Amino acid sequence: MGVAVHLTELSERPGRELWITFHNVRVAEELKSVEPFQMTLTEAAQRIATTELSPSELLESVLARIADADGRVGAFVELMSDSARASAREADREIVRGRLRGPLHGIPVSVKDLYDIADVPTSAGSPVRAATVAECDSAVVERLRHAGAILVGKTRTHEFAFGYTTPGTRNPWNLGHIAGGSSGGSAAAVAARLCFMSMGTDTGGSIRQPAAHCGVVGFKPTYGRVSMRGVAPLAGSFDHAGPLARTVADVAVTMDAIAGYDARDPASAQVEIPDFTGALRSGLEQVTVGIPANLFFDGCHPEVEAAVRAAIDVLRVMGARLREVDVPLAKEITEAHLTMMMAEAAACHRVRLRDQPDRYTDKVRANFMLGLGVPAVDYLAAQRTRRAVIAGWLQAFTGIDALIAPTSSAPAAAVDAETITFPDGSEEALVPAYSRCAFPADFTGFPSLSVPCGFTGDGLPIGMQIIGRPFSDTTVLHIGNSYQSSVGWSRREPNLG
Repeated sequence: MGVAVHLTELSERPGRELWITFHNVRVAEELKSVEPFQMTLTEAAQRIATTELSPSELLESVLARIADADGRVGAFVELMSDSARASAREADREIVRGRLRGPLHGIPVSVKDLYDIADVPTSAGSPVRAATVAECDSAVVERLRHAGAILVGKTRTHEFAFGYTTPGTRNPWNLGHIAGGSSGGSAAAVAARLCFMSMGTDTGGSIRQPAAHCGVVGFKPTYGRVSMRGVAPLAGSFDHAGPLARTVADVAVTMDAIAGYDARDPASAQVEIPDFTGALRSGLEQVTVGIPANLFFDGCHPEVEAAVRAAIDVLRVMGARLREVDVPLAKEITEAHLTMMMAEAAACHRVRLRDQPDRYTDKVRANFMLGLGVPAVDYLAAQRTRRAVIAGWLQAFTGIDALIAPTSSAPAAAVDAETITFPDGSEEALVPAYSRCAFPADFTGFPSLSVPCGFTGDGLPIGMQIIGRPFSDTTVLHIGNSYQSSVGWSRREPNLG
């Protein structure tokens, strides 16, 4: 098996040793030698476009994989096999007639159980909504259907997306560890090859954290870039919709389908829609990346820091210019974010908390009750902090194209663990350990991408985060794609038997 790194191109360049360390990456020698469910989204799309593979054949491979592996992983809460097969048969007919809609046509995908799908329950992981059946599709589901994607099911989430774990879902790389949250079901589904893309949501890191923990790509677009209509809210001014997939190219294909203004979403941004896939290029010679001097590497697990700094060296070898950047108002971000998020989340649930308090789980109910107690003066002060942070970040981005940092301060915790244990024996609770690197991009609304950049000695994935200016989504994807195309992490698969 070959290694998916460009050793030949870099053999005469400084830093060559960084590239030859990726010796343990498993790569298929030829596309035809893998099972259909093992392909990336773009690989499967190419096979469908040339009619070498039909949507029905692809779907049956995925459904067989789900039947074989999801009993151990627990990614799905709702499987839609019958409707998926009907959609695949229709896609077969359209494509045979030469009516290929695009690269998502015939591709099995899933959505987090916060997205409405007509006539399917949207439980949001909570007993409160167990009997809530959606009357119509969410905006994202509408756009996925229009692109011809096959909806195979809904993935698990932490209750109302209010947590860094996903109960019932295990990490495919080590079933004794969490998949992350709250989009852990989506991340695990992609990592375990149970679908080709899954839609998640991100309010405090809930796309990027599980993406990092499960070794997949997770993208939180600029706030307002993708409609949240028909998605159960957590905190409206922070909620983002975005995709998780195997590769940055797969994410870009999805963004081409789902991005755009929605007049029925008050937070939707009426801005030009870029060509996300067309923006993917190789080479970083004209790119300047900022390396944070504070916040993101503070209290970082040593294996995480080492992997991210090695990835930064790869970017340097590829031609990117590096510049150290001070993160402004770093100490104020977490407190202000939590103040606003808790208050907004409680406001969404005020009536249900009054009428049905016992139908929430204890921890989530306690969090909502704390939110009800946030004084208005504190919320307004946090808003002022947020405006100051955004202004400071825009200034800090002067002269750089993106900020490079760890996605998470630590790898995935063991199932049921309340803390992270670091190699020196120190411990930290999950929320501060996982929120420190995740909150800033949600607080500011800046686009942020998590890309796999290595593994711990115990085989747990590590993610690198790329944060850009508002609406520089394509720049973020370009940097991530350039990095991912030059290393082999996306070809490594969890061993589920």
